[in-house]
Amino acid sequence: MNFPGFCCFVKSARPRMALRFSYVTPSQLINLRRSAKVAIVDVRDEERSYDAHIAGSHHYASGSFSERIPNLVGAVQGNDIVVFHCALSQVRGPACAQTFVDYLSKMNEDPGIKEVMVLEHGFNGWQASGRLVCNCTDVPCKSESA
Repeated sequence: MNFPGFCCFVKSARPRMALRFSYVTPSQLINLRRSAKVAIVDVRDEERSYDAHIAGSHHYASGSFSERIPNLVGAVQGNDIVVFHCALSQVRGPACAQTFVDYLSKMNEDPGIKEVMVLEHGFNGWQASGRLVCNCTDVPCKSESA
């Protein structure tokens, strides 16, 4: 039955990602990395070059993040989870995670990413909790993930 002024709704071929992200602790992140394909994205700016980084992480500085999102999608495609962080994950990490989620929700193709997260307490919390860090200059870091 058709009703005037109403249109039928067609389900999208791919479900749209919810416009939100969640937080993950360093311990939870380590456990996730054992059971899922996880990409870590460091959005700190110049401090990454002198303050070390999480092994295996990508670097997409917050200052140029928006322009580089298409490159990031390609770099993390095929991962189940993408985890963002900055120094403390209070401003830059969450802002970049939300920008990334918004971008994914507007994409026509599915990059396979199931979850977007932010590392609680950021890199500083990771390092303060005694987790291993890397001092290489490779981008993305080719070191084994911790």
